[in-house]
Amino acid sequence: QVQLVESGGGLVQPGGSLRLSCAASGFTVNSYVVGWFRQAPGKEREGVSCISASGVTYYADSVKGRFTISRDNANNTVFLQMNSLKPEDTAVYYCARSRYTHCRGYTIAAPGGMDFWGKGTLVTVSS
Repeated sequence: QVQLVESGGGLVQPGGSLRLSCAASGFTVNSYVVGWFRQAPGKEREGVSCISASGVTYYADSVKGRFTISRDNANNTVFLQMNSLKPEDTAVYYCARSRYTHCRGYTIAAPGGMDFWGKGTLVTVSS
């Protein structure tokens, strides 16, 4: 019954902003590590960010300073605020629950460490 549903994707101009939402059910997001991943055309799926049950966060170097992960415990939702978007941010963005308890670089280095995935939401950054 675990489900993760992403929303908020769309077309945005370079330099613009977008906020993605990951609505979870079947578990509470403040009891697990939840991460964001993305997959661009022709590229491997890569980790973007994660947040742990205790609120520890991690960001990939490619998005550090531009993206912010956060959580709304009351609504059991994890967000990814994306600012200063670049064309290279274009990808399908996925949220996922981790098998493990820590949010570190290694947590999002391997998508196989996540046990449940959403279906993704497409973000297109183009003028």
